[in-house]
Amino acid sequence: MKIAILSYRSNPFSGGQGIYVRNLSNSLVELGHEVYVISGPPYPDIRNEVTLIKIPSLDLFSVESRIKAFKLSFLISLTNLIEWLGIMTGGFPEPYTFGRRLKKFLKSSNIKFDVILDNQSLCYALEDIQNEYPLVTTIHHPITKDHKLELERSRNWKERLSTNRWHGFLRMQKKVAPNLKHIITISNSSKEDIQAEFKIEEDSIDMIWNGIDIDTFKVRDDKKIIENRIVTTASADIPLKGLKYLIASLPSIIKEFPLTHLKVIGTSPQDSSMRALISDLDLNDKVSFNSELTESEVVDIYSSADIAVIPSLYEGFGFGAGEAMACGVPLISTTSGGLKDVIGDAAIKIESESSDSISKAVIDLFSDDQKKVHYSKIGRERIEKEFSWNLAARKYLKVFKKAIDGFKK
Repeated sequence: MKIAILSYRSNPFSGGQGIYVRNLSNSLVELGHEVYVISGPPYPDIRNEVTLIKIPSLDLFSVESRIKAFKLSFLISLTNLIEWLGIMTGGFPEPYTFGRRLKKFLKSSNIKFDVILDNQSLCYALEDIQNEYPLVTTIHHPITKDHKLELERSRNWKERLSTNRWHGFLRMQKKVAPNLKHIITISNSSKEDIQAEFKIEEDSIDMIWNGIDIDTFKVRDDKKIIENRIVTTASADIPLKGLKYLIASLPSIIKEFPLTHLKVIGTSPQDSSMRALISDLDLNDKVSFNSELTESEVVDIYSSADIAVIPSLYEGFGFGAGEAMACGVPLISTTSGGLKDVIGDAAIKIESESSDSISKAVIDLFSDDQKKVHYSKIGRERIEKEFSWNLAARKYLKVFKKAIDGFKK
């Protein structure tokens, strides 16, 4: 089968999309299929057997000056002009402009794909593409959830205006999603949310759990655990990751265990309120941020951790939780969104938006070595049994066949 995977951006170092594209494409190749990844920048880190087709964008998030990035040639390229103006006015036009470039590529390409999988661009172009190709779309979770959480936490009208402008692409997604014939999502919670937010019938959605790369994320024989080290995965300025509740819990934990410190796998805060919280609590020497890491470096951090904490208010799936469990790190986690599917009964469950719940769970786990050994063991066992990418890829192939059969009819 000749499979194309679409991804408007596929950062290999942060966010779940690059991880998803790499591991799914790798597993489909291992099952004997010919796989193409059609991606905008940043491009994914994929194996040589997968063909990467680059759809260049302006990639304005990586330039020093977006004003200086303007070129007179944009005046004769409507797509480039839309992207530049959109980002200059606080929007996020990349999914839309990726769709425009994608249609142009497919029209000129002589590659005849058997099936196309869209990785949540949900662009207008998909409505035309599904008339030309069997099309399946992955919706990890509806971004409407992120939008609502950010609005709830906006401190003034300027922040509300900014988040509404940034999430303007949701108007497109809400129009396109109900017209798509085959949708895959990654957790039971996401399936319910997609039905509610995008008004999609249940029969159009197949639920397939993501996988975890259990050969990379594994228990190392030579691991050296650093006492009272907590690890979490959370970009500092994304409210739904709940990082502020974990940071606010640290002073009470430090009173009981003075060596306690937190390593965050994620970007350092730009938001002054997060920086102020860390400073006000006198935690500058206790909290460190680590970004742009290779997978090996991420595993190094997991392998040094005493425990992991995932304080998210919402997750479509929860790669951070799965990776920590795969590395044998005892996990404390909320059950928000898809995290409930990932952790099962193999982690200590805490309330969402509760620093008190976090501190009690951490103090209890730090005090009980046997409990740490128990959750380390059953966490790894659960990931091995339920979350291999090979298993996920086989389920994707069944949906692809359904889409192909439906298209022929």
